[in-house]
Amino acid sequence: MKLIDARLHGVLDYVAVAIFALAPFLFGLGGTPALICWGLAIVHLLLTIFTKYPAGIIRVIPFVSHGAPEIVISVGLVFSPWMFGYAPGSPARHFFVAAGAALFIVWLLTDYSGRGLDRAK
Repeated sequence: MKLIDARLHGVLDYVAVAIFALAPFLFGLGGTPALICWGLAIVHLLLTIFTKYPAGIIRVIPFVSHGAPEIVISVGLVFSPWMFGYAPGSPARHFFVAAGAALFIVWLLTDYSGRGLDRAK
């Protein structure tokens, strides 16, 4: 069952951008983890701005395609602590696993079919 429509997904996208941008300050992430967070904030902001859905501004990426980078990023985030060697119990490890899991849940619950997009503009 898909509980998240395009309008709500757009709101959640901007929330994700803010969380990634602020995470280094909120969770004490420095160095590479901070750079990854800021890079993800920029990537997610650009994806949001360029998607054809209510939250989009330039609207060139079909909403159906919007989910592909999100699933890849969510899985990458969950496994990133092991790829980058973040210590067990470290703030970076906790943040990236939680952020990846949250993005995956949003991806799983989103209706990317675009039904109702014409009404949602």
